[in-house]
Amino acid sequence: MNDNKRPVLVLDLDGTLVNTKPDLVAALNVAIESVGLAPVPDELIGHGVGQGVRAMLAKSFSHYDEPLSDELQDELFVKFINYYSNNIANFSKPYSGVQAALRTFSNSGWHLAVCTNKPENMAKSLLNALDMDDQFAAICGLDTFPVSKPHADHILKTISMAGGRVEGSVMVGDTATDVDAAKNSGIPSIVVDFGYSPTPVQSLGASKIISNFDQLWDAVEQI
Repeated sequence: MNDNKRPVLVLDLDGTLVNTKPDLVAALNVAIESVGLAPVPDELIGHGVGQGVRAMLAKSFSHYDEPLSDELQDELFVKFINYYSNNIANFSKPYSGVQAALRTFSNSGWHLAVCTNKPENMAKSLLNALDMDDQFAAICGLDTFPVSKPHADHILKTISMAGGRVEGSVMVGDTATDVDAAKNSGIPSIVVDFGYSPTPVQSLGASKIISNFDQLWDAVEQI
């Protein structure tokens, strides 16, 4: 098989490859504690970690029945990002079976790529800290291209950057954003049921649902 014609296994990052929730909630608590709010428990934020920093801030302030102005939100957003950038992998870990699955696909002739709505520099920093970055032919984030998921070009340009072909490629993610991006780009999708989707994954319309990365190879074979 020509290297430039390999299919690409395109993977989301947060909630799919890596459980980043502990470090995201830690950064959130540093930000809100700076203005006198108590730390929030993980269960309060829940799947909200997949909805962005501003949504987490809003939920925290709502929990304490405190007002959150746009100006204060902007200030706390910066504090969150500054802390998170320097503590991006204190507690974050790849999900069970991830490393073995990536090796299986790589050894079978697939290119591997990350397509995430996390900023590119943060995605690369996280994967580097976890010693995972060398496995991917491309790591594309929110700001890598002019558009991001669910826009088709985020996936299509990631596949191109990875040196692969669209035909036969598959998207693996955890939310509607990933599934919709795959649909828009014309490739099948597999969704994990342990990620950060705020809605039941059965309703997302993915080609397959898996509960562990040990199931990924068979799921791709069945598509």
